[in-house]
Amino acid sequence: MSNFTFEYPYIFLLILPFIICAKYCPSKDQSYFIPHLHLYSSNMISTQLVQNILKWLAIILSIIALASPIKKIDEFTIKSEGIDIILALDTSHSMREKDLEIDKNQTRFDIVKEIVVDFIDKRKNDNIGIIVFGDYVLNASPLSYDKHIQKLILNRLEIGIAGRSTALNDALALGIKILKKRKTKSKVIVLISDGEDTASSIPYNIITKLSQKYHIKIYTIGIGQSNTKILKMIADKSGAKAFKAESKNDLREIYTIINSIEKSEIKQNKIVLNNYYFFYPLFFAVLSLLFFIFLRNRTN
Repeated sequence: MSNFTFEYPYIFLLILPFIICAKYCPSKDQSYFIPHLHLYSSNMISTQLVQNILKWLAIILSIIALASPIKKIDEFTIKSEGIDIILALDTSHSMREKDLEIDKNQTRFDIVKEIVVDFIDKRKNDNIGIIVFGDYVLNASPLSYDKHIQKLILNRLEIGIAGRSTALNDALALGIKILKKRKTKSKVIVLISDGEDTASSIPYNIITKLSQKYHIKIYTIGIGQSNTKILKMIADKSGAKAFKAESKNDLREIYTIINSIEKSEIKQNKIVLNNYYFFYPLFFAVLSLLFFIFLRNRTN
């Protein structure tokens, strides 16, 4: 019974006016002289006692019903929307290079996938989508909170899945198109590429104008021989930052930095499931009132 309580406990203060009135405001009934009334006095006293009990039962039970007795059966929290993040990943053929670690066992794209999985795990409250680009752009995963499915999709992505070249600006354009109608407080694109744009139909100055118009921050990460000047310009004009990664540790640190900059401000709504018991005291209050009326009328 530790979860048993009253939804409106202050209602119990209503008992005070009834107690005060019972003491200082007695009812005034007409009196009659009836000979030999003493013969019925004991019977009348017991009837009056029962009436008083029924009257106070009706009052007290009605107040208990108004106070709404409840028992909490469950409690959980619903989290409001976090940040919308689009991860734009370069899958062009140049991502086959193995120059981001000393032992050179992993390609650039293998390392990117490994670190992106870790990044996704840390963004538990955010809506994340994945775009890959080469000659053209593919929406690999729509915006979703399902981190498990996104990691499965990442594991299936391969170099060259979208062609050999680098449609970097087109990838950003698709990311902006996805995010522009979103109502979240913060909208972010994290782009990682190891090359210059060689296949886009959209110039970078259009990308910067669109990102500013729709308040979308574009974090860029350049690997190897990427054109860091253009990437920095895109990031700066969107209000974000540009990074350059020359090793696996660099890439991991960059994602850690982005993770710390773009913090989710989550508002939590607590949902409590209760069982309500007001109808029990209400039922007995009505019964008490009916018996009280019956006895009072019978006595009169």
